[in-house]
Amino acid sequence: MTDARPDPIREAIARVLGVPAAELRLQGVGGGCVSDTARVHAGGRTAFLKREPASRGWQLAAEAEGLEALAAAGALRVPRPLSQDEADGQAWLLMEYLEIERAGDWAAMGRALAATHAATADRHGWHRDNALGGTPQDNTREADWALFFRDRRLRPQLALAAANGHDGPWLERGARLAERLPSLLDHAPAPSLLHGDFWGGNAGFCAGRPATWDPAVHYGDRECDLAMAALFGGFGPAFRHAYQAEWPLPPGHELRQELYQLYHILNHLNLFGAAYLGSARRLIDRLLAAGNG
Repeated sequence: MTDARPDPIREAIARVLGVPAAELRLQGVGGGCVSDTARVHAGGRTAFLKREPASRGWQLAAEAEGLEALAAAGALRVPRPLSQDEADGQAWLLMEYLEIERAGDWAAMGRALAATHAATADRHGWHRDNALGGTPQDNTREADWALFFRDRRLRPQLALAAANGHDGPWLERGARLAERLPSLLDHAPAPSLLHGDFWGGNAGFCAGRPATWDPAVHYGDRECDLAMAALFGGFGPAFRHAYQAEWPLPPGHELRQELYQLYHILNHLNLFGAAYLGSARRLIDRLLAAGNG
C-alpha cells in the first residue's frame, strides 16, 4: 500500500512555477556545505531550490532579502528569489537558476563590486540578522564600525570557538586583540552594502555579466568583501586592480584585510573543525604583533 498524501513542498513549488506537481523533477546539486540544494525542472523552466529544517527558515528568509538588496544595487547579477516558505517541517527558498561560468571579465567583477559598495546606509549592520554559512550573524545596527566588528563579529566567533571546545591560551590572545579593535579600526569607513561571503565559490559570470549568490548581506566596511575574496583566491589580479581604480583603498588596508580574514577563518573553525585552528592562532599573533608596532 503506497502513501498517497501530497507533498506540500512540491505542491507549493509547482504553484509558483505554474505547473502540475507531477511535472516537477528535482535534481540534487552537490557542493552545498550547509543547505540541501537541488535544480528544479518543470515544463521547460529551471529553478534552484535550497531546503533547511524549519528551525532555520529564518536564514533562508534573510538570504532572500539579501539577494533582493544586491539586485537593487544593480551592479551584480543575482538569482531572483521566487518563493520562500515553510511546510511539513521544512523551509525552502526557490530562486532563479543561473547558468554560471568561471571564465569572464574579472576586471568587470571588480568594478561591479565597487558599484555595489557605493550603496551606503547611515549605520553598520542590517535590519535583520542572518547567517554566514550556518553561523548566525548579529546585525544589530551600530554607528561605530570598530565596535560593530568587535561586538557583532569577532567576539561572537571567539565565544563560539570556546563553546565548541577549541580552548587554549590563543583565546585569551584573541580577547586581547578584540580589545584593541578601536585603535586598529580607526579609519571610520562608510557603511557600504556588503555581500558578506564573497569568496570565489560565490562568484562567476552569467551570460557574460558578473554574478554572485549565497550572500550574508549587511552594511559595513567595504574592505571586508575584498578580504574574503583574497582569502581563498580565485579572483585574479585584474579584479583587484579594477576595484582599486574605481575606488582606491585607504592606507592601512593590508592589516585590516588580515583582521577581516580572521573572522572568516574563525567561522570555518566553528563550522568545519580544528583544521583551521592553526591559521586562527597565527593570524591573531600576527595582528597582535602588528598592533604593537
